[in-house]
Amino acid sequence: MKILVLEDNIRLLKLIEESLIEKNYKVDSFSDGKEVIEKIYDGYDCFILDINVPGIDGLTILNEIKSMNKDVPCIIISANVELDTIKDAYGKGCNEYIKKPFYIYELELKLEKLCKNEKNEILLKEGYFYDIEKEKLFKGDEEIKLSKKEILLMNLFYKNLEKIVTFEHIEQYVWEGDLTTTENIRALVKRVRRKLPQNTILSQGGMGYKLALRD
Repeated sequence: MKILVLEDNIRLLKLIEESLIEKNYKVDSFSDGKEVIEKIYDGYDCFILDINVPGIDGLTILNEIKSMNKDVPCIIISANVELDTIKDAYGKGCNEYIKKPFYIYELELKLEKLCKNEKNEILLKEGYFYDIEKEKLFKGDEEIKLSKKEILLMNLFYKNLEKIVTFEHIEQYVWEGDLTTTENIRALVKRVRRKLPQNTILSQGGMGYKLALRD
């Protein structure tokens, strides 16, 4: 799981980063909002944002993130306890507001709640399943090899079970912020389709794709 942390207190930033890495999260840390605004499209699974930071403030970044993808979890960490600020944060779509100072354990619990699905695998047709923790595809006991982009695509489907994954979402997540073409996305989906049972990845009227789970 890939997490972006924005915090201008370098000591706290390092403490958060180290604690999350110990929990096997992939963490990118920033202390300036200007550095973050161009990074929000790089396929992050969760954002942790301070409000009062140099450059661009955390609430403006929150608004941009939620405009891009309203479902991605965002946690605000701030010493600001003014009611109007807290209301503004929730109004812009923050999922949790943690007031400083806080215990790192509290932040870890919020992440577990917001960013982790309790299921460890996607059960597919004909005995196929995708192991979330190992990021591996299996048919029974046999592993079916996946490339890095194929793994990212399966992870994206996992995060959007029962939902349509759009072309834009695939570009942002799988290509990690780099530009690509619709043809490249379709070619990737075609490669993954060949490794799965028929009619597992369903086209959705030119909008994107949806994963068909085992009945």
